Amino acid sequence: MNAIADTGYLVALLQQNDEHHEWARSLAGQLEAPLLTCEAVLAETAFHLKSSAHVLAMVRRGAIRVAFDCASHLEHLQDLASRYANRHPDLADLCLIRMSELFPQHAIITVDEVDFRVYRRNKREVIPILCPPN
Repeated sequence: MNAIADTGYLVALLQQNDEHHEWARSLAGQLEAPLLTCEAVLAETAFHLKSSAHVLAMVRRGAIRVAFDCASHLEHLQDLASRYANRHPDLADLCLIRMSELFPQHAIITVDEVDFRVYRRNKREVIPILCPPN
């Protein structure tokens, strides 16, 4: 299965004490490498892990690939920021919404089910997501 990785998934995968760690590990075996992501997600993940070592190692070994350039999609990101201003989306979420438009066969793997059930790609399409069970 092809997928786009959000911060929560990567943190859960890399931190054994994360509440979603077992879910993330079991899902990892079903995913096609590399997972796509953006630099904002990598930065958030390194921040939450308090280290960039694991994030950089995943990129180096091809487990994840940066597949988005903010500068090339700035106008679209600004439009998304305005559309979802009431939800206060962070840059990573905006990039992932745009990536879902660019890679429509990829689901977004996230622990942020609440926001990603509201966000839409191409203004009205539901974004396919993979989330931990409730």
